[in-house]
Amino acid sequence: MADRGVPATENAARRALVDACLQMNELGINQGKAGNASLRWDRGGAPGLLITPSALAYDAMGSDDIVWLSMATAPGEDGEPAPLHADGARPPSSEWRMHRDVYAARAEVAAVVHSHAAFASTLACTERVQRDGIPAFHYMIALFGGTDVRCARYATFGTQALSDHALHALQARLACLLANHGLLAVGDSLERALALALELETLSRMYWQALQLGEPVVLDAQEMQRVIARFADYG
Repeated sequence: MADRGVPATENAARRALVDACLQMNELGINQGKAGNASLRWDRGGAPGLLITPSALAYDAMGSDDIVWLSMATAPGEDGEPAPLHADGARPPSSEWRMHRDVYAARAEVAAVVHSHAAFASTLACTERVQRDGIPAFHYMIALFGGTDVRCARYATFGTQALSDHALHALQARLACLLANHGLLAVGDSLERALALALELETLSRMYWQALQLGEPVVLDAQEMQRVIARFADYG
């Protein structure tokens, strides 16, 4: 995958997406056909995105399988928004709405990663985390932009409702959990979004482990604001 920044060509962007998905599997934060990833990618002045295809295992995916979608939408047969223009031999990920809506709402976001990471997904299945999210039990929670990691309300995968819930949970944040589902991370590059997804899974495992021993100590808001300020110039 390319270093931080925008790939030089669309072919390079397509390869970067394939590489990122293979890395998700290698890092243990995804498996099989689960999850998806995308890059903001305009064509000839038309705003759009490149996204992984639906129901294709990553180890069988090539650059030509990546789908380009326009940001513009029109009402689909089910009454929900559908891409106005799509270019690809395969259908886009069923979660394309979530990716498209993040780009539409967040101009600073260049990449989106969604995975079914085991510990993040486990926590997202619990009433406690669906209600309260992951609190500041560790200072690295600040890496995601606030004093907690929220959990988006449950909705059927691939629906506009799920996209709406995810956008709400992502307000002023770089990642969130998806109830009974997985995690979502965004960044100014594909490398950054993938790194945040891995960090969220690591912290999810740590939080789960801490809960087995008792009630984790939560850092107070004042300390977290100090950490957030430090992270503004970190890395």
